[in-house]
Amino acid sequence: MSRPPTFVPPPGARSHRLRTARGEFAVVDAPAAAGAEARGTALLLPGFTGSKEDFNPLHAPLSARGYRTVAVDGRGQFESDGPEDDESAYAQEQLARDVLAQAAALGTPVHLVGHSLGGQIARAAVLLDHSPFVSLTLMSSGPAQVSPAQRQRVKLLRDALAVMSMAEVWDVIQSMESAATPDDPAAGDSGLAAGLDSAVDDRADLRRRWLGNKPAQLLATGRQLCGEPDRVADLAAVPLPFHVLSGARDDAWPVPLLDDMAVRLGARRTIVEGAEHSPNCDQPLATALALADFWDSTDRAGGTGTGTGLPDRTDRMDQ
Repeated sequence: MSRPPTFVPPPGARSHRLRTARGEFAVVDAPAAAGAEARGTALLLPGFTGSKEDFNPLHAPLSARGYRTVAVDGRGQFESDGPEDDESAYAQEQLARDVLAQAAALGTPVHLVGHSLGGQIARAAVLLDHSPFVSLTLMSSGPAQVSPAQRQRVKLLRDALAVMSMAEVWDVIQSMESAATPDDPAAGDSGLAAGLDSAVDDRADLRRRWLGNKPAQLLATGRQLCGEPDRVADLAAVPLPFHVLSGARDDAWPVPLLDDMAVRLGARRTIVEGAEHSPNCDQPLATALALADFWDSTDRAGGTGTGTGLPDRTDRMDQ
């Protein structure tokens, strides 16, 4: 789970509900900055247990580069509604079709960015129909299922939700976090606490976000993270420019695995120094610079895919 520095949208951005053919979705929508040349629009998809606010630190620097950015809560995430108990509503294809509807509602071709789970949903949307998209960035999102350690952590969550309410699970997380001390930090880094987020604190906004998630959404998407097949070859056949961006360390998908995925996609590769699984929150300025540079390059290349004119490259972004 990403921890945004604030849940308040940055100046110039507004929170509203995006009306689509598949229902309404909560978004944070930031226009291009006044005086900046309008360069395009980006749709940003958060990860597992995350929300649209995870991208709050990116809006201002991307706005200054001329990009409108629209971060969205997916179905059943935080402030977007969804069924409490019907996991079928959160099948990957259904979530991918939601993304296609969101892109259509924006009324313009979009750069698609998916963080972690959001990257796998973004990939599924592109494989259904790539025509609404100018490019795809997979941020800290790997080729297939998450690492064994992360699969175990998702299982802990699923087991907990089988016997506890969302509020009870949150209270357990807090009690485990409170058990950690400077002399024994591992006391709060085992069991359910590690399974969800070893850095979660007790701020009201984080609790409110946690309680806003629908249990069925967490269960369904958790299964997806643990069973996702490798679809890189299918994605590589799509005529879009690709970008694989991550921190220098990632415990969900090892960085060498992301390096290999970028090669298989013929994608631009960015490693953000000083960042881990959430470069959007860990190093937002470097992350925004990498995104805007990539999007600018797709415009210069005429929107062609890597295999048809946009050379692959690896960038390391300093803090």
